[in-house]
Amino acid sequence: MTAVLATFAFVLGTIVGSFLNACIHRLPRGISLDRPRRSFCPACQVTIPWYYNLPIVSWLWLRGRCAKCHAPISPRYLLVEILTGLIFLGLWLQFGLPLAPVYFVFAALLIVATFIDFEHTIIPDEITLGGTVAGLIFSAAVPALMGVDSRLHAVLLSLAGAALGAGLLWLVVECGKLAFGRKRIVPPQPEPFHFEPDAENPRLILGGEPWPWDEIFSRPRDVLVIETVHGTLNGRPLPAGDLRIFFDRVVIEGRTVPLEEVRDLRGVLRSVVIPREAMGLGDVKFMACIGAFLGWQAVLFTVAASSVVGALVGGGLLLATRGRAGGRIPYGPYLALGAALWVVTGPALVAWYLGLLRPVVP
Repeated sequence: MTAVLATFAFVLGTIVGSFLNACIHRLPRGISLDRPRRSFCPACQVTIPWYYNLPIVSWLWLRGRCAKCHAPISPRYLLVEILTGLIFLGLWLQFGLPLAPVYFVFAALLIVATFIDFEHTIIPDEITLGGTVAGLIFSAAVPALMGVDSRLHAVLLSLAGAALGAGLLWLVVECGKLAFGRKRIVPPQPEPFHFEPDAENPRLILGGEPWPWDEIFSRPRDVLVIETVHGTLNGRPLPAGDLRIFFDRVVIEGRTVPLEEVRDLRGVLRSVVIPREAMGLGDVKFMACIGAFLGWQAVLFTVAASSVVGALVGGGLLLATRGRAGGRIPYGPYLALGAALWVVTGPALVAWYLGLLRPVVP
């Protein structure tokens, strides 16, 4: 019977993993999970029949290609299905009833958040806010999730975990903004820049590198400052000096031009100061979700563990690239790893670490 239930947990995990792949593809692109109901090929848009949509088996049988157009299907689909199956199996073997099914839901949230954050550097509200609500509901339904017997006590602990998680990460975001909120770039010689208007996401091209609006501006008060050598705005010459660009307007020598009226902006820059964040607000909401499922102690552990792992990985990248590592590194996957460590072995790790700190009595 044990083997049957373990096999069921793995198979269930692969089926859920197939659904998680749909979430990973659709949520960041604004595609409904309900319409279309059936899976489709991202390349040719043809609906995939059920016999070509079996977890793990279909990807291997088709050798990672669409049966209709033969376009390659990302190995991520296979990885997520196998990973989810193995995680469900491990959770079932370690926890059984009633905790394993709850951890199945939590693990699914971590997996979706991780893969979306890696690819798009965002964590959708459906995962973070929806996950926070789910954590509160499961804490009421299964008080053992918080290590207590009372439903009310469990809900209060879940609320405390969500509040601490969000509050702690929000504090990190604000302190990081104060300490590292601006990045100044001074090229060896003056470089061209120009603005590309777009109704959904304009871009600023700095020295040939595109900077989408939603990557530059995280807050209404964020400002990008370009020290111009010369330039033009809607065909009119710009004086040399600081050109201040906000999310919704351009300011030059006290004159404000709404962004929707900027048809052409170009010139040559001497330097540029770009606003930046220590981490996104999606991480703050994600930490609330983790706290709602695991409680306040897990929040402290997750933040500490993710910081250590993030520092090791970041340091390794810098060494491997000799300091040339660039781009934005998402923090959500580190938070997910820290939370997963807590579920599997967190209390034991904390006890072991505290044991090391105790003084040795002769």
